[in-house]
Amino acid sequence: MAPIDGPRLPARSRHTRQLVVFLHGYGADGNDLIEIGRQWQAWLPDAEFVAPHAPERCTQAPTGRQWFPLTMRDPAERWTGVVKARPTLDAFLDAELARTGLDDGKLALVGFSQGTMMALHTGLRRARAPAAILGYSGLLVGPEHLGEATARAAAGRPPAVLLVHGDRDTVIPVDALFDAAESLGKAEIPAQWHLSMGVAHGIDGSGLTHGGQFLAQSFGRPTPR
Repeated sequence: MAPIDGPRLPARSRHTRQLVVFLHGYGADGNDLIEIGRQWQAWLPDAEFVAPHAPERCTQAPTGRQWFPLTMRDPAERWTGVVKARPTLDAFLDAELARTGLDDGKLALVGFSQGTMMALHTGLRRARAPAAILGYSGLLVGPEHLGEATARAAAGRPPAVLLVHGDRDTVIPVDALFDAAESLGKAEIPAQWHLSMGVAHGIDGSGLTHGGQFLAQSFGRPTPR
């Protein structure tokens, strides 16, 4: 299992008290999301941001990366993929937390598309719950396996979850947001959601604002204006 790495942004305050990990989508790499960190630094001055490149070259976009192959839009294929990719991501998160001297309670996972699949699958199965999972334009893989999603904070709470989706997304239709929120709710993992009107498979300014507010609240910081 080769280690993964990617671009980083240090904490603006120079004192790292939180870690935000971006998980990119299929065919992209860590450079696709890391700049979002700059937009959130004013709200999260003590957060370090890192966006690892996924471990595999993308079969459909040779210059990009993939967390796992996507060939047939098959739920079984996606389940196999997230299960196989999780140990690599878990090892990266463990190493980053050790490096920064933080624990999972100071960790947030932010995914886009395939990265959201990984954020939900991995974050909900950590030994201790991360502070937050923020998923853009993704879906919940294997809702029938949510009995495995036992990650809880010291107080017994699951991680905070926010799902953001464009109502005009044709790559992963918006029904995926509502299906995920419903499945998580049945598993006693409450999920907030935000619908970005007129947005396709992407992130707009409203989605970024809601995401930044959510992370600040999850880390116990003042709500950004």
